[in-house]
Amino acid sequence: MELKKILLGLEDLKLKGDLETEISGIESNSKNIKPGFLFVAIKGFSADGHEYITNAIENGATAIMIEEGANVKGLKIPSDVTVVMAKDTRHALAIVSSNFYKNPSKKFKLIGVTGTKGKTTTTFMIKEILEKAGKNVGLVGTIATYINGKMVKESDRTTPESLELQQLFSQMVKEKVEYVIMEVSSQSLKLHRVDGCDFDIVLFTNFSEDHISEKEHPDMQDYFNSKLKLFEMCKTGIVNTDDLHGAKIPKLFKDNDITTYGIDNQANVMARDITITNAFVDFKAKLTDRNDRVKVDIPGRFSVYNSLAAICVAKKLGIDAESIKEALLEIKVPGRSELVENSMNLPIMIDYAHSPESLESILNAVKGYTKGKVISVFGCGGDRDSSKRPIMGEISGKIADYTIITSDNPRTEDPEKIVKQIEEGIKKTKGNYKVVVDRTQAIEEAIKMAGKNDLIVLAGKGHEPYQEINGVKYPFDERIIVKDLIEKHAKSKKK
Repeated sequence: MELKKILLGLEDLKLKGDLETEISGIESNSKNIKPGFLFVAIKGFSADGHEYITNAIENGATAIMIEEGANVKGLKIPSDVTVVMAKDTRHALAIVSSNFYKNPSKKFKLIGVTGTKGKTTTTFMIKEILEKAGKNVGLVGTIATYINGKMVKESDRTTPESLELQQLFSQMVKEKVEYVIMEVSSQSLKLHRVDGCDFDIVLFTNFSEDHISEKEHPDMQDYFNSKLKLFEMCKTGIVNTDDLHGAKIPKLFKDNDITTYGIDNQANVMARDITITNAFVDFKAKLTDRNDRVKVDIPGRFSVYNSLAAICVAKKLGIDAESIKEALLEIKVPGRSELVENSMNLPIMIDYAHSPESLESILNAVKGYTKGKVISVFGCGGDRDSSKRPIMGEISGKIADYTIITSDNPRTEDPEKIVKQIEEGIKKTKGNYKVVVDRTQAIEEAIKMAGKNDLIVLAGKGHEPYQEINGVKYPFDERIIVKDLIEKHAKSKKK
């Protein structure tokens, strides 16, 4: 494709060289550059792509895109290499990627889901509903990318970088996908990863404190403003009116077509006559012009909210009530209130809860129906907002009957330091607890103390099959670990 066609939609560019240069590929990593490629230099958190321009040219780049203000003095760029200067190369990468892959998101209906909690479960619910209605569906999110029912790639972030995203969309077009549901993180909006995407429906689940750090958002206002960008990109929206921030959105975007859902506050779609047990939620909601009874085998009040959000999307897309009800009854989401089958029949739940609000939500949910003790096993991720650590310790100390503080993706931080910060919070409570830094040992401790009427909540990792330490992701699938520990525990009991 000619470079001038790839640059369509970008404004205030400065150019040097041939705009009719043929481009055979795009890359922001100089190592992946091949002859005929366009190299887009990105200023990252740990590296600056402008420092690798020479490498990109040596590998065959025929065009280079740089950012205004970047230090490129002293670089000897050959006269046959076209140089493009853009105001923001992250935004530019998204646009040129979309152009290069022929704007794939215009060829299917794209549903974007943002919010602090509930994105993954809600996207899976929408996917299940659409598949039940016989549609070809793609999903991009925290767990993996799916195309027509098959997992094609595990995810290393909630929303991929723009180039990878457009490549995935292009693949989905080739496989005749009709609908794509995508988790849209605040970071992806702030860093322009979804620029160039043509959204048909956008959804806001809720908003609470999370992702506040040097590498993410400096404060809550920046976090919220980043999420609002999704509603600037699409006129058709769905919001949770029970959420204080969600309730503001219809007033902030008066020209948008916004549907509301909720339980407590007046909304377009509401849940009534709610029953919550240890195995399911059951409620009534208007799926058509009358109230239908909906059952979802994921316990907790949050499950009602996620279901309502999915119902709103399905109604916008004209999906029939039976498909909605059948899909929600059958839905299972990896690492979200996931009960792990085991030979001892011990109730062990894996959940992705890794923020104060999500930990409080899952512990309160299980506390309501557990006959025995609730045993909470959790840690906090390294290189993330450290202020939430004592808060989460205090939450677990107040709600759980017993807490085991442990490690959870310490990354480049000292795990001992992290658990001590969590411990500061739990000491404010009368909660029983112990510290076991090694996560496998912590799970083993929980299994040893649990009885048939108790419930172990392994919070934080959810679907993640790894433990990240100093830049290395070590295999750590809690389902496998639980199975191995249960077998070990069962054998020791027989002796």
